Amino acid sequence: MSKEPNTLVSEEMPSTNGSSAQAEKEPAQAQTNSSLFPNYARYPLTLVKGQGSWLWDDQGKRYLDFMSGIAVTNLGHAPQAVAERLKQQIDELWHVSNLFHIPGQERAAALLTANSSADAVFFCNSGAEANEAAIKLARRYHQKVKQTGRYEIITFTQSFHGRTLATLTATGQDKVKEGFLPLPAGFKSVPLHDQVALEAAINENTAAIMLEMVQAEGGMYPVDPAFVDVITKLCHEHGLLLIIDEVQTGMGRTGKLFAFEHYGIEPDIFTLAKGLGSGFSVGAMLGKAYLREAFTAGSHGSTFGGTPLAMAAVQATIETIIDDKLPERAAEMGDYLFHSLQKQLGDNPFVKDIRGKGLMVGIECAEPVAELVLAGQKKGILFITAGPNVIRLLPNLYVTKEEIDQAVTWIAELIREHVA
Repeated sequence: MSKEPNTLVSEEMPSTNGSSAQAEKEPAQAQTNSSLFPNYARYPLTLVKGQGSWLWDDQGKRYLDFMSGIAVTNLGHAPQAVAERLKQQIDELWHVSNLFHIPGQERAAALLTANSSADAVFFCNSGAEANEAAIKLARRYHQKVKQTGRYEIITFTQSFHGRTLATLTATGQDKVKEGFLPLPAGFKSVPLHDQVALEAAINENTAAIMLEMVQAEGGMYPVDPAFVDVITKLCHEHGLLLIIDEVQTGMGRTGKLFAFEHYGIEPDIFTLAKGLGSGFSVGAMLGKAYLREAFTAGSHGSTFGGTPLAMAAVQATIETIIDDKLPERAAEMGDYLFHSLQKQLGDNPFVKDIRGKGLMVGIECAEPVAELVLAGQKKGILFITAGPNVIRLLPNLYVTKEEIDQAVTWIAELIREHVA
């Protein structure tokens, strides 16, 4: 299944396909006049169209997108293969209850298990829900199957696992927990790469260790392979489940279909969302066959998890990623991006480190970079932060060398201008 690569040629906004031209020209209402809760600190942009690596705002300005909706649009904006499958499905069936068989779930799950170390899949709607399901599965496995009563999950400082009460408690960042006390019991966070602290945290109540292979929200830190070996050894010695949060790292982004493949391990449970549906809201929790008896009928569920529409998006996304060898492309383009950044910024004292895996790259700077994000928007490039001092780059997996060259040139200019 092929797709034309993104290009730098077209400067015009793509056709509106039925949307109102007047609506595209009108700026969004100020947030103070909005009927929405003000829980998002939104940038002063209203994006209305996307194609490949490019986005257009309601004033017709074009932006090179190195955010990908925070690692969501891995196939670029409006990928044809996914659009065609959704259009076909939308004329057939949108929703039925999970009380009935949904063939699309079987097809999507078969694709995921055939291309991973997992044996079973549960579909939901988001990364937080996928991680919530993983936490519940780990507890229920120990309590109902192993009859041990274990319930605690060990996570790591600066991790991020979601915004439900359980997943924000699992998250190793205090800022997401403010104002939500009391938090549920059963979670411990220890510093990443601290073997002594990890060993001390394990006790008779420990059910699982939960890990991101790259701490994206925490600063774009890949986990050291030696520490992964420590974790897997401790899980084996103490009978713990290993849960890998692949919500942001999965679906080819790091140069492998799943980031844990870089480390030669097979987790008991791993979770997906973001890039799984190319922008359609969907999540998944995957596990080994021996965990099936923990999730028996009625133990967990979701009204909207695995709808025919979501499964159409998932199936088309997975097929495209595999058929077009996008993990391999992400590895190649990630190396090109990394070396381009090193060439342009490696001797700049403002830049402290450049790190990441595949097309998941962080540029650590000497001071906060929020102003650089806004300056980038004015220049015509979109990127975000990963903590206050880190520029996070997440281009889509079809990104071209020409687009990378343009992005690196703009970022280098932004940094030079900021330092000056």
